[in-house]
Amino acid sequence: MTDLAQLEADLSGRIAVAADVAALEAIRVEALGKTGAISELLKTLGRMSPDERRTEGPKINGLRDAVASAIAARKAALEAAELDARLASERVDLSLPPRPERKGRVHPTMQVLDEMIAVFADMGFSLAEGPDIEDDFHNFTALNFPPRHPAREMHDTFWLPEDARGERKVLRTHTSPVQIRTMQRLNEKLPAWIANGQEPPIRIIVPGRTYRSDSDATHTPMFHQMEGLVIDRAIHMGHLKWTLDQFIARFFETPAVESRFRPHHFPFTEPSAEMDVKCDRSGGDVKIGQGNDWMEVVGCGMVHPNVLRNCGLDPDQWQGFAFGFGIDRLGMLKYGMPDLRDMFASDVRWLEHYGFSAFQAPNTSTGLS
Repeated sequence: MTDLAQLEADLSGRIAVAADVAALEAIRVEALGKTGAISELLKTLGRMSPDERRTEGPKINGLRDAVASAIAARKAALEAAELDARLASERVDLSLPPRPERKGRVHPTMQVLDEMIAVFADMGFSLAEGPDIEDDFHNFTALNFPPRHPAREMHDTFWLPEDARGERKVLRTHTSPVQIRTMQRLNEKLPAWIANGQEPPIRIIVPGRTYRSDSDATHTPMFHQMEGLVIDRAIHMGHLKWTLDQFIARFFETPAVESRFRPHHFPFTEPSAEMDVKCDRSGGDVKIGQGNDWMEVVGCGMVHPNVLRNCGLDPDQWQGFAFGFGIDRLGMLKYGMPDLRDMFASDVRWLEHYGFSAFQAPNTSTGLS
């Protein structure tokens, strides 16, 4: 039988003079590890008679507890000494600048939105908003979408389940329903305005989220759109072109914009057009206002007479124009972001690269030509 007193004395002496935590750990493994000296003694208890276990068990367990306590006490002393040595040798230089902390950034979509609002506000446009969940009338019917138009199909549109009245609401596919609501309010207030000798025109921009079942590098199921609407007594395509030319010049900070209108079809405008601007695509960047390439930037047109009638306005007296921009796409063009989906991926690294300071003013030139 091993001399327990001698083993305890030997281990205690080695523990007391252990130079560091690593040496102390080696002693612990040697004594209390799976094949350590004390662990081997504990294994012998199973082969002893009951009387022997009653005698030897408390001795071996007591040895284990004593060695474990000595190791813990020595470890605490070594760690305290190590900490004291570090505190004695290290100094804090209060003159050094603090470590940089991660700061919040403004998302490019919100920055671009602020820039667009600033430009249109200088032209006299006011801001209008509406609900994200719309009914069929405001999202389709009032905007001259026929009942079987493809935009009403499931592959284009997010429909909600039927409500108690059997009607199905929809996540708006554009911000145009806000135009309908605005023109309806104009029709309601028109008699009072005329009686007071006032006939103020509508001049609004409508930014907001829109939803379509589509996803690739330039399309996402949810995206941001800004539409504009002007309604007055004598509005024509010349007013539309001037407005869009001025916006593009200021937003892209270029002194000259060469644009062209291509005939197109939108149910809610007639005539309809897509506006292209001259650009240079060389070098991997798109430069507006130079080069010989053309790039589509906005859909637009004169408000369809049927849309005016659906809002209670007489198209023989009232005319107007409308246009629609993709806010996220304009941000991609202006700030060189290659994939629209990255804007909604919630990647902090991407936001740190493309984001803006919260104290940065809208990045547009001043004044209108």
